[in-house]
Amino acid sequence: MIDSKQLEKSVTKAVKLFWSTRNQQAQKQFKIGKKDQGTRGSATGGKQMDGFVGLIREIIQDTGIPKTSVYCSKAIELPGFFRPEKKWDLIVVHQDVLVAAVEFKSHIGPSFGNNFNNRSEEAIGSAQDIWTAFREGAFRTSDRPWLGFVMLLEDCEGSTRPVQVKQPHFDVFPEFQEASYSDRYKLLMKKLMRERLYDACAFLMSTEKLGVKGKWTEPDPTLSFEQFACALAARILTHLSISKKSTKT
Repeated sequence: MIDSKQLEKSVTKAVKLFWSTRNQQAQKQFKIGKKDQGTRGSATGGKQMDGFVGLIREIIQDTGIPKTSVYCSKAIELPGFFRPEKKWDLIVVHQDVLVAAVEFKSHIGPSFGNNFNNRSEEAIGSAQDIWTAFREGAFRTSDRPWLGFVMLLEDCEGSTRPVQVKQPHFDVFPEFQEASYSDRYKLLMKKLMRERLYDACAFLMSTEKLGVKGKWTEPDPTLSFEQFACALAARILTHLSISKKSTKT
């Protein structure tokens, strides 16, 4: 059973780590004279989402699954159908069964337009690739794996103001009209779940100023981190229960 208050504290620590790591990477880039254009230096350093990866790893291990079944730094490649393999941020492989795979992404300004499209295409493509590989038997006797997607978006004017859409030939769907990038991310993740490309998504927002203090918000209750964590833990527990029964027989 996940403790809501403790989980909130853990998410707060993960948000703090995200912003502190990001700032340290930017300062390091500047000191060595390799400052990237804009804020790209802090975005290309990686490791910012490690706090969230570690938190999810702890939640998974609390279910009783062996630590050796959870991978988040090495051996994280899974076969694809349209490409040989892809590195996921965290995977769970227990007794030769692919139980779960999770992606952790962040999006910090000032550029939101192209990057939003890239994040969307990556999320959709990764899911389609692994599901096609699953259909074709890439994971042997594995049941349908659980896929998760976690996104932290910077809460700022660029991400929250309405964005105009271009419709030179045909109308876009009405929900995209006057939608901000934060709205678009909410729509993206809800549709990813609705189409069963991902089993659960978590969407958090945080400002740069308050993020260093661990402040964060959840724009939509259906995309809460707690709901995400509970769904993943339930899937792991179900797998463990079934695997124990099959071992006895």
